[in-house]
Amino acid sequence: MKTLIKNACEQIGIKLNDNQLEQFEQYYELLTEWNEKINLTRITEPDEVALKHFADSLTLLEYVEIPKNSTIIDVGTGAGFPGIPLKIARPDINLTLLDSLNKRLGFLGEVCSELGIEAKLVHSRAEDGGKDKLYREKYDFAVSRAVARLNILSEYCLPYVKVGGSFIAMKGPELTEELNEAKNALMILGGKINKVNEFKLEDSGRTIVVINKIKQTPKSYPRHSSKIKSKPL
Repeated sequence: MKTLIKNACEQIGIKLNDNQLEQFEQYYELLTEWNEKINLTRITEPDEVALKHFADSLTLLEYVEIPKNSTIIDVGTGAGFPGIPLKIARPDINLTLLDSLNKRLGFLGEVCSELGIEAKLVHSRAEDGGKDKLYREKYDFAVSRAVARLNILSEYCLPYVKVGGSFIAMKGPELTEELNEAKNALMILGGKINKVNEFKLEDSGRTIVVINKIKQTPKSYPRHSSKIKSKPL
């Protein structure tokens, strides 16, 4: 597994030391073990996990400059992607993992303990955490690999970001339509698209969208999840 991880990460220009490769291998073992008890991922083959979860998460470091000791919240982290791979590769970052399902947080807690990494675990729906003064506009970066469309995802994530920080959305290919429909949401929420990075991860098209937080998000956002989904900005 270590060789698969090493090769997958070198494809994207990321070099890992022996300790980091060991941590990724432990992560994989825990992921497959827990996946038999709770639904964490459909991707379980070693080569696919190495590329589509681990390396894909780390592409963020190739396209976005993350200053030392940055605060990062992974919104709707699920099985810990991209947050835990980022923390393994960049131990200096201050990581928060937010998820609405307590069982997943149980898994993430064991991963952090076994790998010897520190992360704050928050059990909350994304829209509730975004209104909580403990987390609202407290982070240099909010990151997410969630599948929601960008206008919806922005309402969940931008409230966590400080003015001057960025929301990073890790998406699939061909985002032109999503980018256009998100313009109104970003204007309302205080965001502005900084850059859109399109690239291939082997034969899979990927896009990393960097949205800068240029002003505070109005207090009325994020709305309740039902409103976000039924009446997107």
